[in-house]
Formats: sequence, structure tokens, C-alpha cells
Amino acid sequence: QVQLVESGGGLVQVGGSLRLSCAGSGRTFSRYAVGWFRQAPGKEREFVGAISWGGIGTYSESVKGRFTISKDNAKNAVYLQMNSLEPEDTAVYYCAARGKAFERPNTNPGEYDLWGQGTQVTVSS
Repeated sequence: QVQLVESGGGLVQVGGSLRLSCAGSGRTFSRYAVGWFRQAPGKEREFVGAISWGGIGTYSESVKGRFTISKDNAKNAVYLQMNSLEPEDTAVYYCAARGKAFERPNTNPGEYDLWGQGTQVTVSS
């Protein structure tokens, strides 16, 4: 079964940290780019960052310097380390994989064809 499963969300205070995980099956992350997106209530889904099949990370300006994406090809997992969390980071976070091997990451969620179910991150002030 081809699927992505996120985990690691939760409630954290301002300035705290969380690490989200995205476990993949049926799509090998050593060959596919993976993106992280988030969606807050009443807002559109927005790009957070992505990691290329080769392991290069790119980030939105709003999280650059605070969030880091990494991956473990042996575990077929991608991680989103979130530090210095702010209330504005509160959202459901999704990981998504591109549909063709060796494609570059993309900031457009429409360019990803496989999505996880999402995990809630709540930052309290």
C-alpha cells in the first residue's frame, strides 16, 4: 500500500520545539522529493519546506532558520524539526511526495500526488 503517515504533532509552548516524522511506504524517499505543508483554520495550505531526493532542503521565508528538514533513507522517513515555535505556526502539518522519481521539490501543493493524513501542531502563548 502506498501511503505517507505523519506523527509527532502536539501542544507546545511558545519558543518550544517539536519534531514531526513522515514515514513512507510504497514510495522510496531516496528517489522522490518530499514536501511539508501546513494549513491553519480558514487559510489555504501553505508550503513550509521540502527536501530533494538528494537531501537538499528548501524553506519558506517564514520558517527559515527555525525549521530543518532531514531524512533517513534507510528508514524511508523524512523529519521536520521545528524550533522557536510561534503561535503563527499552529496548523495541521502534512507531508507529501512528488509523483515522479528525481523531480525537484516544488512549493505548489498541486505538484504533489501523495499526501499523509496530517498531524496537528498547536503552539500556545
